[in-house]
Amino acid sequence: MTKIILTISFLIMNNLVVFDFKTGSDISGWNTVNDVVMGGISSSQFDVNAEGHGEFTGTVSLENNGGFCSLRYTFGRTDMSNYSKFIIRVKGDGKKYQFRVRSNYRDYYAYISYFQTNGEWQTVEIPFDSLYPSFRGRELKMDNYPGKVAEEIGFLIGNKKAENFSLLLDKIELK
Repeated sequence: MTKIILTISFLIMNNLVVFDFKTGSDISGWNTVNDVVMGGISSSQFDVNAEGHGEFTGTVSLENNGGFCSLRYTFGRTDMSNYSKFIIRVKGDGKKYQFRVRSNYRDYYAYISYFQTNGEWQTVEIPFDSLYPSFRGRELKMDNYPGKVAEEIGFLIGNKKAENFSLLLDKIELK
């Protein structure tokens, strides 16, 4: 029995928590960036709800060549070399979202991967090697995410249709 407990503890300790949402969490490092930077009129908000989950909500509009809402979390340069994937606990609205990571928050491109939500709490695993480089919706001819360092992660919705959305975030880890 002791051997099993030690094994489980070891596995838990090997995960690095990037952000764990709770009531009163400091979300000052999280910012929304919408298509208004390009003339669009989409809007979004981000806050911690009464249950202690990050709540990213809004409306995507296609007017004025718009079509996306995003949420970004910039943090100190983090060594990722001992990990191979992101583990994200989310509850979405049945829509498709992008998970995004930048090695340097100043990079013009991000490494992205899509995930589909199902209306229930789910754990999404995103292997580093599945994150491909993209800029303004176009895949770049570069290698996939090398997984060495990161300074920014984020989420984006841009499904080429006008829609309301709601994505709850519980925890983001590295494994």
